[in-house]
Amino acid sequence: MACSSIGDNKSFKYNVFLSFRGEDIRKTFIDHLYEALKQHGIYTYKDDERIQKGTRIKDDLLESIQESKFFVIVFSKNYASSAWCLDELVKIMECHNTTHQTAFPVFYHVDPTEVRHQTGEFGEAFAIHNNKKEKEAAKWREALLQAGNLAGWVLENTVDGHEAKFIKEIVGLLSLKLRSINVYVDRKLVGMKPRMTKVLSSLETGIENVGMIGIKGIGGGGKTTLARAVFDQISTQFEGKSFVENVSKVTREAGLQSLQEQILSDVLNDQSIIVRSVHNGKGLMKNMLSGRKVLIVLDNVDHICQLEALAGEHNWFKAGSRIIITTRDEQVLITHKVAPIHDVDLLSSEEAICLFSRYAFGTETPAQEYRFLSTQVVRYAAGLPLMIRVLGALLCGKKEDEWTDQLESLKTRPLQEPMDILRLSYINLEGYLQEIFLDVACFLKSWHKDDVVRVLESCGFNAKIGLKLLEEKSLITISDDQYLGMHDLIQEMGRDIVRHLHPDDPEQHSRLWILNEIEDILANDLGTDKTRAIAVDDNHVELSSEIVTKGFNNMNKIRFLRVISKTEDDYSCCDEKTDQVSQTLPYSLRYLSWGFYPHSSLPTTFRANNLVALEMSDCRIHQLWEGKENKVLSKLRFLVLSFSKLRTLDLGLTPYLEKLDLEGCDDLEVLQTPVGCLKRLIFLNLNGCLKINSFVFIKQLESLKVLSLSRLYLKEFPDIIPGHCNSSLLELQFRHNDVQKLPASIGNLQKLLYLDLHSCRKLVRLPGSICGLRHLRNLKLYGCMLEELPKDFGRLVSLEKLNMSYTSIKHLPHSICKLKHLKTLKLSFCRNLEKLPGDLGKLGCLEKLILTECTQVKDIPDSICRLKHLKSLILLDCIQLEKLPKELGVPGCLEVLNVKGTRIRHLPTSISSLEGLKLIQAKSVLQSRGYASTLKASSSTRIRMIEY
Repeated sequence: MACSSIGDNKSFKYNVFLSFRGEDIRKTFIDHLYEALKQHGIYTYKDDERIQKGTRIKDDLLESIQESKFFVIVFSKNYASSAWCLDELVKIMECHNTTHQTAFPVFYHVDPTEVRHQTGEFGEAFAIHNNKKEKEAAKWREALLQAGNLAGWVLENTVDGHEAKFIKEIVGLLSLKLRSINVYVDRKLVGMKPRMTKVLSSLETGIENVGMIGIKGIGGGGKTTLARAVFDQISTQFEGKSFVENVSKVTREAGLQSLQEQILSDVLNDQSIIVRSVHNGKGLMKNMLSGRKVLIVLDNVDHICQLEALAGEHNWFKAGSRIIITTRDEQVLITHKVAPIHDVDLLSSEEAICLFSRYAFGTETPAQEYRFLSTQVVRYAAGLPLMIRVLGALLCGKKEDEWTDQLESLKTRPLQEPMDILRLSYINLEGYLQEIFLDVACFLKSWHKDDVVRVLESCGFNAKIGLKLLEEKSLITISDDQYLGMHDLIQEMGRDIVRHLHPDDPEQHSRLWILNEIEDILANDLGTDKTRAIAVDDNHVELSSEIVTKGFNNMNKIRFLRVISKTEDDYSCCDEKTDQVSQTLPYSLRYLSWGFYPHSSLPTTFRANNLVALEMSDCRIHQLWEGKENKVLSKLRFLVLSFSKLRTLDLGLTPYLEKLDLEGCDDLEVLQTPVGCLKRLIFLNLNGCLKINSFVFIKQLESLKVLSLSRLYLKEFPDIIPGHCNSSLLELQFRHNDVQKLPASIGNLQKLLYLDLHSCRKLVRLPGSICGLRHLRNLKLYGCMLEELPKDFGRLVSLEKLNMSYTSIKHLPHSICKLKHLKTLKLSFCRNLEKLPGDLGKLGCLEKLILTECTQVKDIPDSICRLKHLKSLILLDCIQLEKLPKELGVPGCLEVLNVKGTRIRHLPTSISSLEGLKLIQAKSVLQSRGYASTLKASSSTRIRMIEY
């Protein structure tokens, strides 16, 4: 994606050269015009302003003419009386005719014909030169003729002769001309145009209000470069401009007053302004800028006080002004009510290769023999423009073996310059945020947010607030499905912070994540009190149990341990080593995750007083404590023993649990639940715990929000629902059970949002009380043997997703059309379903309707054409379906239409207007069944056929 400078190659010293007769208009019209040009940032040559003492005037003028992009020739009545002016004009017209310079005439109380033919008062002024040599006079006449024929401004014919408006029009046109030539974008930049377009569209420079927009992103991500490009593009539209670089750094070094002085000096073009204090500066800015339409860029802001001092209120600036703020910290923008806020997109792989090639090779693509190495370099930089530029310059002109050595070196010794820029974000964090950041960088990246919160809270951090702040500061991302992300180079920066003080002594590091270092430290008992966390961050990397049982003697401050034992370890002698484990397992642990833990219980002497989270999936543990040892884990909030050999669990030992996951514990027979325990339990997973025969204790769990009782193959619905409607339960998973009916008390779960009855294959009907779940949003009935739904099913007014695939349903109740929030309706493989309700079009929010292999359905109701949000209509293998409603394409929102395996012979012509529709059907059928005429009516880019 090429991006180059705009305009011609020559660089000019002046934007405008003013040619005029001084005696006529120097102190009136010219002064006003000159000041207006200055206020718009147009650098103008005016002889009394620019000629230095002791300089030969003629030589200086000739040089200045050559160094000016535009000439404004102000023809007044006495202009032609000056031989000096006429010589100037000859030189100006010579440049106009032979270079990229342009002349504009201004006819000030003079008619253009008088200039062209030297008549009237203008001609009388020219007549004083009659005694001049004819050759010289001929040059003057020719220059006057050419200039008089140029397009320009005539005072009497423009804005009714009002000089102020006349000057405004002149300045406006010159600003417009300069806008297209003054923009300089570094020829090595890549991908700038689409990024600029997004920002420019949100600036809405034509609207007369004061706008503040933000640009946020990680250090080195291109925020400043983007802001500079936008600034250069539009600055001439404003009456004053200022680009304030690196606000955070200058604030620390010189104070906010210096920045206030810079803005005032830039905008007012007055270097004498002095700001005595920040408060004084605020007053000056409000008083002196409120009458000017300004463009100000505040680059790299990191504290709200900076915005309060430099762009405190909208009323500081004249309507039409625009303030652009770049930052790494979104909260600064939010606090100052800046909107909109743009995230800087990092470079795509194609853009990155192009940018790297420009710095490394001076071309658009890598040299053939360097292509593979270039790809490796770009992959390392992960779209960060700063890193790409630095690496490109570093590797330029070097041999292949030097490239290979440099890439290998980067694995352990990152480049200092980009890392220093990235590290600034870390330095400005509060202490606890630094700790959270380092934990994410070293081992929590790519984890689900809920798991990260559990880990961090177990270590004493306010995790939810901390993660939100890190996201606002562009140090982490949280995806739509709630997984943590972090740019590779930010992660490397974090890990480098951990390593840099003792790069060759990992036992001195606060966090350990490299396998060979962990093995060496544990096997040789090299641990120290510096270590706070150990995590093997690859689920496929396992440590021998013997190594894991060593090396903790001196790690008396470790709070986080996550390891996985080798599954092939010999367990026959593991219990003999339990005491060895207990002697070395640190008491300071707050989070312990030990996959494939090889012992049948926790070490008897392990003081787990500080333990907040214990995760031992796929472990050999039979019970928490051996024999009569019953230690209360008073701080334990999270217990995960899924797929373990657990046989008995006394929940009285864990009174403050919030999450209990025992999925797959198929040996678990005894779950001791003393009355009044587990009052804080929010999450309970007993999936696959086949030997548990009583669930009545669940009634007592007054805080429970998520309950999973799947794969238990229960024949009766367990007695788990309280007799009142105040249950806190939000989610109930009850998949793969053998119940034939649900209790009427299901209606008591008034707060329920999600109910999953997937594959309850003997369930033939639902109780009417289920229709009273007015908050239910997602209902899964997939694989149930339901033949009908309750008549009042439409009372589920909050329902958004309904999956009835693989059921025996024949008819849908008419009340289903009252589900005004329903977005997804799945009826796949409902082979007994004969038809859809005629009022289906009342489902105003429906986006997806999926009817795969509904073999009895013969038509689709016409009312479907009223569904203004329907994006996907899947009719795959509806073998009796012969036609579609004629107005199907009218709503204009359909994106996917699958009619493969149907008898449909003609598509409605209304779909020809659908932009980007994906039509799924066999090519042969499309050709043989009359589709061609329909598709021909539409543009080839509108409908995309997916062929089989």
